[in-house]
Amino acid sequence: MTIKYKKSDLEQFAKIIENKKIEKKDNYSIKEAIQESKKNNSPNIISGTSSGIKLYMFQTGTLKTKLKYIKMNQSNEDFEIPVPWFLIKHPKGDVVIDGGNAKEVSVDMHAHWGSVVAAYEPVMAKHENCIDQLSNIGQNINNVRYLLQSHLHLDHSGGIGRFPNATYVVQKKEHEYAYNPDWFAKAAYIRQDFDKPNLKWHFLEDKKTDFYDLYGDGSIKIIFTPGHSPGHQSFLINLPNTGSVLLTIDAAYTMDHWNDKALPGLVCSSVDSASSVAKLKKVAAENKAIIVTGHDPDAWKTFKKAPMFYYD
Repeated sequence: MTIKYKKSDLEQFAKIIENKKIEKKDNYSIKEAIQESKKNNSPNIISGTSSGIKLYMFQTGTLKTKLKYIKMNQSNEDFEIPVPWFLIKHPKGDVVIDGGNAKEVSVDMHAHWGSVVAAYEPVMAKHENCIDQLSNIGQNINNVRYLLQSHLHLDHSGGIGRFPNATYVVQKKEHEYAYNPDWFAKAAYIRQDFDKPNLKWHFLEDKKTDFYDLYGDGSIKIIFTPGHSPGHQSFLINLPNTGSVLLTIDAAYTMDHWNDKALPGLVCSSVDSASSVAKLKKVAAENKAIIVTGHDPDAWKTFKKAPMFYYD
């Protein structure tokens, strides 16, 4: 299937390439990007042709915070993290994972998030919300069949209610906790993001539905990984050419969490958090999966991002 883009979209892609100064070439063109992608056998450029299942990686800006809020009991030094979210193109219907920050954050962060901005300050342009980013690559939000919620924290709940035909998939335990969180987690849940009328929810039930196979073809599996939050879940994406990609989300914020060097700055259970990482390591080994952690600024730079690239 060939994806066609307006001239304005292509000009925007060219500007992105120029801004990133790929290979330090100020005049690096889309055509050159396509050729480079093919030469390196790297993730495909989206203006080319492909078929089957595809994974796009996006982000809704960054969060300015402190290292201690990301890696428990560490220093008070400044630390800036990406806010990733994902799109999976599938023959049975598009799937969005999370959605990053809500678009309202880019308009008035204090009004939407309140006092939590003092600890986690969003840096987000208006066009970086998930809906506008999908529109910019020619995707129709009406084609999104599922929105998979890793959990309902404020930097993951920005897509809820934005997709009119979607079913919203979340752990039942997480949904219930979001309405009545413990005092230490209350600021992480923005009720107006998820408490909306006429949403079609599909609740998973922790161990009873573990490794839930969304489409029944093994392409998207949902893994129960509590610890960071009571109903956190991670995702194993199996792609035709790339192979397996494990999206840990916040079960492992960074590679330090993955390598058992730190706990997340916010956990509801340290024991569950450690157990979930051990569980995901086994999954990764069995599937020879690429590991994508939740908010690692260094690791995130190594992945190819939309709008220019996808993995298939």
